[in-house]
Amino acid sequence: MFDTAKSILKRDPAAKNLLEVILLYPGLHALFYYRISNKLYLLKRFVLARMVSQWARFITGIEIHPGATIGKRLFIDHGIGVVIGETTMIGDDCTIYHDVTLGGKNGSNGKRHPTLKDRVVVGAGAIVIGPLIIGSDVNIGAGSVVVKDVADGLTVVGNPAKPLIKK
Repeated sequence: MFDTAKSILKRDPAAKNLLEVILLYPGLHALFYYRISNKLYLLKRFVLARMVSQWARFITGIEIHPGATIGKRLFIDHGIGVVIGETTMIGDDCTIYHDVTLGGKNGSNGKRHPTLKDRVVVGAGAIVIGPLIIGSDVNIGAGSVVVKDVADGLTVVGNPAKPLIKK
């Protein structure tokens, strides 16, 4: 978690020092509780895992299912309203802003939620739905609705999200 806190300090110009990040950043607190709930989930202590995750949601306003897979140094900035579903997979060094949903599609029992590869940035209010793949170094614009795979390095915006064409 210390590695994540240092990463947040580097990536957030509003952060003044490491102590501020550790004590006052709800995204970091949500990740701390997620790591505990995920360990319980992997030990098949499902009710206990969900209790920890629901406590974290109550405290932080960020809901991360204990079954999600989250890589290193995720930065959840502001955090309120973030929902990360059970089969979501998030790579390293991703950034998620407030009011983002990484949600499931349909009621199937398999992979239902998105996969975000490394260094993905998801703008405020974006919705990413279904078992799709968001490539590395992708930027998803605020308020976008993503329902299809996104190739590496693209910036997508809109509803439905489409690649931004540079002129």
